[in-house]
Amino acid sequence: MDTATSTGAVVWLTGMSGAGKSTIARALVERLQALAIRATVLDGDVLRTGLNSDLGFSEADRTENLRRVAHVAALFCQEGFVAITATISPEPEHRDNARHIVGKGRFVEVFIDTPFDICEQRDPKGLYKRARRGEIASFTGIGSPYHAPASPDIVLRTLESSIDECAQQLVEHLTREHLLQRG
Repeated sequence: MDTATSTGAVVWLTGMSGAGKSTIARALVERLQALAIRATVLDGDVLRTGLNSDLGFSEADRTENLRRVAHVAALFCQEGFVAITATISPEPEHRDNARHIVGKGRFVEVFIDTPFDICEQRDPKGLYKRARRGEIASFTGIGSPYHAPASPDIVLRTLESSIDECAQQLVEHLTREHLLQRG
């Protein structure tokens, strides 16, 4: 088995609901663990049911939610883990703040570039349908905007690449940036 070590990093996956963030995050963590790299997924939806369950979806609550996610990711990073976050993080300020908390040299911003209509067709959690019925106010993409990153570190297009190919692209990027070193 090929092994590598990690100096600690945060892979911040951003994109619309249904873009494939959580699926890519799980594929990446499996790939890294197969290389004997300590890695974990911090899924925004899961964190909202525990650590961030006291927060709603106002702009202030979204900002606080992502600040907390960034701090948890930074703690994992400091311990040598690759922390993979899967959050919509719709505003550039959210992602910039996360980069600041983690530290520029350890933060990899990944835009999961999936067209809105495809995300809505996928609708794995039924959230778009609920938002269209008025059950979810300020849902990103319908009642609230998503601002795509202007210059992410890497762009993954799920219509052009399989989940495995996306995970491999991320491993290659982390290796090129010396965040993974082949043992």
